[in-house]
Amino acid sequence: MDAVRVTLLREVLAGTEWLGATRRFAGALRGSVVSHGGGLLLVGTPAYEPWHLAAHLVDEAAWSGTPELAPTLVRHGARPTDPAHLAVGPGRLAAARRGETLLVVAAGEPGAPLLERVDDARRAGAAVLALDGGDGAGGRELAALAHERLTVPAGAELDLDTVQHLVSAAAGEPAGPPSRGRGRFRDRLSRLADALTAPPPARW
Repeated sequence: MDAVRVTLLREVLAGTEWLGATRRFAGALRGSVVSHGGGLLLVGTPAYEPWHLAAHLVDEAAWSGTPELAPTLVRHGARPTDPAHLAVGPGRLAAARRGETLLVVAAGEPGAPLLERVDDARRAGAAVLALDGGDGAGGRELAALAHERLTVPAGAELDLDTVQHLVSAAAGEPAGPPSRGRGRFRDRLSRLADALTAPPPARW
């Protein structure tokens, strides 16, 4: 992550709409996985795989003592020969049940096959959250399926990758007094920004 993005991560705490929006969405995510306890499924689109968000949520789950935040990453191109944590394919969405939470991350059009699987998961009782770019008919269909949604439109101050960092950091923060929560969130994002200036990690 370059210096401009790191600056945005820190400046977002100064009172822009993104701080409140990402914290609300993260609170809905944390509340869903903790209260329902059925597990978190994380899926992207065939063209966009949120493996980096998966890795950050695993870290947050460990740091916060909230194991429910650790997701199962559902990959469109998963193969049986992949490592176990990367070998879960789209068929897992068909097995989603009440109590589970499904987080969909769509940088572009989600596509009809994914939307159908998300619809099936919702009908089966899973809670659906969407983090997306909000473009096109697919974005509108995803919005109709999601119980909670955070949109990052083109031209926004932050891009989808940066918002994912903010959401994952906030998801690890327990509910508490705003002033203390903001301080903890500031510290976490400061550490996260420092880490993101280091060389990129190996693929999760």
